[in-house]
Amino acid sequence: MASDPETGWFSEEAATFGDRLTGAREAAGLSQSDLARRLGVRLKTLRDWENDVADPRANRLQMLAGMLNVSIMWLLTGRGDGLDAPTEAAPETAEARALLTELRDLRGEATALAERMGKLEKRLRHILNEAGK
Repeated sequence: MASDPETGWFSEEAATFGDRLTGAREAAGLSQSDLARRLGVRLKTLRDWENDVADPRANRLQMLAGMLNVSIMWLLTGRGDGLDAPTEAAPETAEARALLTELRDLRGEATALAERMGKLEKRLRHILNEAGK
């Protein structure tokens, strides 16, 4: 990862997709294994994304953004809704961490359900088109 030597943070100009993905994953409190499992990809695949060796397909990119609570645009370019530079924040309580984890899990489930609904809709349209012929 390429960090700005003055701030120790990854500037918009210096950070890569992999840097932003790693930062968002860490900010979400997820290990590489956890995120790979939730996405349904191999650990090596996630590592390749974080190391800028490979790029995720659009559907995985959408899932990443939802699970990590950042915008797709921020993941790709560093612009948009994403992580801010670190600030001196009040320490999280165990209750707050538990709520954040539950919200993150729900967001991931909602994203997965939306993807599943899209696939079902596509199959149904295909069946209806075939029946109309």
